[in-house]
Amino acid sequence: MRRAIGALLLLVFTAWAANLKLYLKDGGYHLVREYQVQSDRVRFYSVERSQWEEMPLELVDLKKTQAEESTRKEELEKEAKVLSEEDKAERAIQQEVLRIPENPGVYWLEGKEAKVIKAAESSVHTNKGRSVLRALAPLPLVSGKATVEIPETHSLNIFTNPEQEFYIQLSDPERFGILRVKPKAGVRIVENLTIMPVTKEVVEEPEMVEIFQQQLTNDGLYKIWPKMPLTPGEYAVVEYTASKLNMQVWDFAVKTAK
Repeated sequence: MRRAIGALLLLVFTAWAANLKLYLKDGGYHLVREYQVQSDRVRFYSVERSQWEEMPLELVDLKKTQAEESTRKEELEKEAKVLSEEDKAERAIQQEVLRIPENPGVYWLEGKEAKVIKAAESSVHTNKGRSVLRALAPLPLVSGKATVEIPETHSLNIFTNPEQEFYIQLSDPERFGILRVKPKAGVRIVENLTIMPVTKEVVEEPEMVEIFQQQLTNDGLYKIWPKMPLTPGEYAVVEYTASKLNMQVWDFAVKTAK
């Protein structure tokens, strides 16, 4: 990418240098690569004829030529600055990518070191009891209400930054995000479920948090962070397929720094 941007910059400036207009007082112009004012004459390299030529200074509209040259130079400098900033941002992204493991999962950066968040074991709680939730093994469900739960009322993964950034490497092209979980009776409720009669269709009701997301690679690595600072409480990064009951959960908590 850096080489491509550098080459583009070179092409931009080469195009600028090879397309100067040397304006004449009669309204015409010569397309020149460069020009030099020498006493009462102007020496220029003609793009059309690929050779150096001269003409009297009195025939050249030097003021108009220099004004356009100055304007174009400013525009190109602005473009070069934008390209340089994009190059800098691209290099920063590549440095991030190199720090994140390629294995599917959720990570965060502590300084320059990637830390992994262990996936929580989630289960579906119905009036028949609890069953461990597994992505590739659909559970036999009866009509009614249910909840997806994870053990304990508080996460051991604690952050004090309410705008904490996470990196998620997807295992498949699935949905993902951050949701709020609710402690209740020794567990944390990840989401409520409604199992429809007859069809057994599962209606999921997660309390999702609005997030920003940035795709870092083509193979499913994303950086995500909340649009608004998270209030103190329990949360989780999740990966799931809507209505398939295959949610993977990586829990964390946000606490106020002391």
